[in-house]
Amino acid sequence: MNGTLVKTSTKRLPPWIRVRVRDGKNRNKVQELIKKEQLNTVCQSAKCPNIAECWDRKSATFMILGDRCTRACAFCAIHSFKPEPVDSGEPERVADAIAKLGLNYVVVTSVDRDDLPDKGADHFVKTIQAVRNRLPGVGIEVLTPDFKGRPILIKRVVSMTPRVFNHNVETCERLTPAIRSGGRYERSLKVLKTAKDIAGDLTAVKSGIMVGLGETNAEVEQSIIDIFNTGTDILTIGQYLPPSSSHWLLDRYVEPEQFESWSEFAKKVGFRAVASSPLVRSSYRAEELANDALGLN
Repeated sequence: MNGTLVKTSTKRLPPWIRVRVRDGKNRNKVQELIKKEQLNTVCQSAKCPNIAECWDRKSATFMILGDRCTRACAFCAIHSFKPEPVDSGEPERVADAIAKLGLNYVVVTSVDRDDLPDKGADHFVKTIQAVRNRLPGVGIEVLTPDFKGRPILIKRVVSMTPRVFNHNVETCERLTPAIRSGGRYERSLKVLKTAKDIAGDLTAVKSGIMVGLGETNAEVEQSIIDIFNTGTDILTIGQYLPPSSSHWLLDRYVEPEQFESWSEFAKKVGFRAVASSPLVRSSYRAEELANDALGLN
């Protein structure tokens, strides 16, 4: 991490950030099934604030390729140390879990696997294939790492025509070197453009940013413009919440009115679908955004 901002702020949580606790049969069913199938979810690993709501709706974002990342981003709660070998049985178990949960739409993401020759692209392909073989009608969204910007790897995944190809820019250009371990702002923009050039209208392309990391409002607007210029269809903007005291310093809590202003700005720029509010995360209400972007609602 960058040495200037590494201790979490003790700023009091504002009322618009507080999440209503949910419990119930659906949430318990998801949790038990994930444990039984020996799967990982980004909901748990990234300490998502919406986990109770999403699991109660029988919605989860499956995280493939293990729970150990080869990068150590300053904002992220996922463990960063030597990853385990790729689990060849994981795609079938993901498909099995989706079938048992009765999902109509699923998001599949992964840790960064810079240790693999294909950066994990083939495992995404195999997971999409396994889900389609088991459940042909399920909508599939992938939230991928940058694959080191290699077009052939991006094409490998996009050519499977998921409903949505998502890759997050995460933050503004100025903060990227300090916050995103191994990430590059321009590289992420190129990933999005490459994906859209390959996908055309068959797949919606999506990206997201966090705010409250130290960016200015002007930098947020510039990031929105930069992302749109890649051809990206869907944008998410959410509040950064430090996972622990050892993560990047919280600079500010952004008020809901500002999120609404950015939403209107992004729509005027030309995005087909936008989700912008404090508790929005990459996969939050993913099916609704996908259908809006593709004209399916």
